[in-house]
Amino acid sequence: MVGSHLAFELAKKEEKIRALFRSESRRDRVKDIFSFYTTSEKAVEYFQKIDWVKAEINDIPELEKAFEGVEQVYHCAALVSFDPADAQELRKTNITGTANIVNLCIANKVKKLSHVSSVASLGRDIKKQEIDETTEWNPEGNHSDYAISKYGAEIEVWRGSQEGVPVVIVNPGIIIGPGFWDSGSGPIFTRIQQGLKYYFSKTSGFVGIGDVVDTIQLLMNSEIKNEKYVIVSENISFREVMTIVARNLNKPAPNKKLKKWMLWLGWALMKAGRILGVKRQITTSTIKTIFEDAHYSNEKIKKELDYEFTPMDKVISKTAAIYKEKITAPQ
Repeated sequence: MVGSHLAFELAKKEEKIRALFRSESRRDRVKDIFSFYTTSEKAVEYFQKIDWVKAEINDIPELEKAFEGVEQVYHCAALVSFDPADAQELRKTNITGTANIVNLCIANKVKKLSHVSSVASLGRDIKKQEIDETTEWNPEGNHSDYAISKYGAEIEVWRGSQEGVPVVIVNPGIIIGPGFWDSGSGPIFTRIQQGLKYYFSKTSGFVGIGDVVDTIQLLMNSEIKNEKYVIVSENISFREVMTIVARNLNKPAPNKKLKKWMLWLGWALMKAGRILGVKRQITTSTIKTIFEDAHYSNEKIKKELDYEFTPMDKVISKTAAIYKEKITAPQ
């Protein structure tokens, strides 16, 4: 999601852009996202302006070619999964893949690297009311494989800063935005459209895709280097988010509270389903953290960039409008 929306914003400017893609179908989805914000003709124009390079993040020879002449790098690629079966792939993509990007930034003397991480890689401190950039990672904490891989990726980026590449790291919260309705936060919209009945009341940090794209560009083009920033608009509950989504989709809001025993039952069924090749979406780590509130501070980015975030009610309303137009409207 981040890479697609970032590509659109860069393409609108007089920037020379090179972007990596893994498959034609994935690249075509980027063109669809461009069409959310402009005419079909302009979407095609912007899309064709980009120098598209087909390459995997762990394909060194292809990456070497892609880095030729590049001065700035936005590293948005990552695998997101909470299935324990993907632990090795998470490390390969998120840690080794980031190491490859960092190494090529060093070799090509890139002027700046912007790495999109996640609040999942931040630590926890019971003495703090809000988690910020200084909260230290606890290696003994209850971390998902995804969180561990994102933390490992950040270590690789910091290594790059020690070897002469100016870097900035952003740690977005849960990103709300249009285009990928089957991954990330997208299923919130699809499931409420289908009639979701259950909610959970966990509070976490949310942010709109527009704010993520804006802040990483501002940081890239600033004098700031070797810093990291929490990118969160508001700390709100999933129930509130679901309620706003339902209101904007003209659907009933989920009104039954999810219980912990229900998750344990789902975990057991999914674990048994592995025999049939069913992908696990509930883990013991998920169950332990899904009822734990997490509040994040965005004071650093607001102060240093004099930045004001878009309220989540407005972000959700805009995203829901696109969902209704592109997904639920009669064709």
